[in-house]
Amino acid sequence: MSIHEKLKRLEELRAESEQGGGAKRVAAQHERGKLSARERLDLLLDDGSFVELDRFVTHRSTDFGLADKQFLGDGVVTGYGTVHGRLVYVFSQDFTVFGGSLSETHAEKIVKLQDMALKNGAPLIGLNDSGGARIQEGVVSLGGYADIFLRNTMASGVVPQISVILGPCAGGAVYSPAITDFIYMVRGTSYMFVTGPNVVKTVTHEDIDMEGLGGADVHASKSGVAHFAIDSEPECLASVRDLFHYIPQNNTELPPSREGADPHDRRDEKLLEIVPDNANQPYDMRDVIHTVVDDGTFYEVHERFAGNLLVGFAHLGGQPVGIVANQPAVLAGVLDIDASDKGARFVRFCDAFNIPLVVLEDVPGFLPGVSQEHGGIIRHGAKLLYAFSEATVPKVTVITRKAYGGAYDVMNSKHIRGDLNFAWPQAEIAVMGPKGAVEVLYRKEIAEADDPKAAAEARIEEYREMFAHPYIAAARGFIDDVIDPRDTRARLINGLDMLRNKRDQNPARKHGNIPL
Repeated sequence: MSIHEKLKRLEELRAESEQGGGAKRVAAQHERGKLSARERLDLLLDDGSFVELDRFVTHRSTDFGLADKQFLGDGVVTGYGTVHGRLVYVFSQDFTVFGGSLSETHAEKIVKLQDMALKNGAPLIGLNDSGGARIQEGVVSLGGYADIFLRNTMASGVVPQISVILGPCAGGAVYSPAITDFIYMVRGTSYMFVTGPNVVKTVTHEDIDMEGLGGADVHASKSGVAHFAIDSEPECLASVRDLFHYIPQNNTELPPSREGADPHDRRDEKLLEIVPDNANQPYDMRDVIHTVVDDGTFYEVHERFAGNLLVGFAHLGGQPVGIVANQPAVLAGVLDIDASDKGARFVRFCDAFNIPLVVLEDVPGFLPGVSQEHGGIIRHGAKLLYAFSEATVPKVTVITRKAYGGAYDVMNSKHIRGDLNFAWPQAEIAVMGPKGAVEVLYRKEIAEADDPKAAAEARIEEYREMFAHPYIAAARGFIDDVIDPRDTRARLINGLDMLRNKRDQNPARKHGNIPL
């Protein structure tokens, strides 16, 4: 056979590998509102940047008639390319080949990619569309999953790992995405659950469909498993690309900076109007965020989960930052179990990948109640405290209004190594709010007064004059400066520039024991 004949054969095999499970199965995929494995790669990566690896791999199993069913690539497309010109490794499972099920060789392809990502210090993106373990291969398939889980764990905090769920993800398959940093899901076509609806009905007699059990909205709003729920695959993949504006390649690099036209010293009169004069009146902390950050752009993470705490990415002076902010518009911005978990996870990601933290604080405390106490608010709240205390990246806090009780300590106070701590003039920093404090301190006096209501109001006003301001904390050095709200953007950018070469470290240890 001549070289030209061999080249022709190579082109034929390449074309065969790109057909996946065949035209009919690709058409069926499209009918479900889903793209093919390769179409997804085209949308995710920069044009023409994808380089495929292991396209000629086939399964080794000969049981249950599989010997006669060989598909090049064995149900997963693997390789590398670029996003905004930066190297990423990516695998895309192909549901048209054996339902995207994971075989021994399918797993080996992913494992090879994981090892390359770790060695070369570049992010790994998984486009998941799989029916789970390939039943015909038994424990060999299960072993393949474990090989993947181990590498997810070893890469955690070293290179960013992003999971995009674009189809069913069940059983053991859910635990690889669960270990990764961010999970994206698509409404109506992607699902995650340990056991499916039929098993649930058999075991617990609960009747529920796939969407209700493990759909995108369920995981984005109730379980907190998914960080993003998006309407379509093209929008989802575009959102993944947007994430890369904020994150570095690995834990030894800084996140990518960018040039922008938004002036560093921009002042905005709106900041004088956002926080109401009435301390009990809610407002939307997103208004503060959008007003302060570059071009008003906030890439929110976990938007629909634990809405009383906002987390996400933005730029300040061209530098990426992670924002953690209480949300007074939801539950008055209190910290509860879910908000603590949400915040702790985000803080630890930013700290692992050298992304400075900006905290906007308006917190009346931790949410009281039997369900919270029995659910472990102490343990969960301690996660957020631990995460902020452990973090060594630059950390800047602005108290916009309330900072009460232990929540004041937790939200990156000076006492847990906050680098710069600012307060607006209306900030209230105290053990508790005026009404609650007066009820504790003057209960007997008020009960015995001729006019209990008037006596209580007088004491509340006295308490406000003593504590409803930031100057006692500032006199102690717990607050570095009380600032004009209009100067918030300039002070944040200036402070982060000053902290750019910050050096801080934790005691030598194998690892801490965060209260999981």
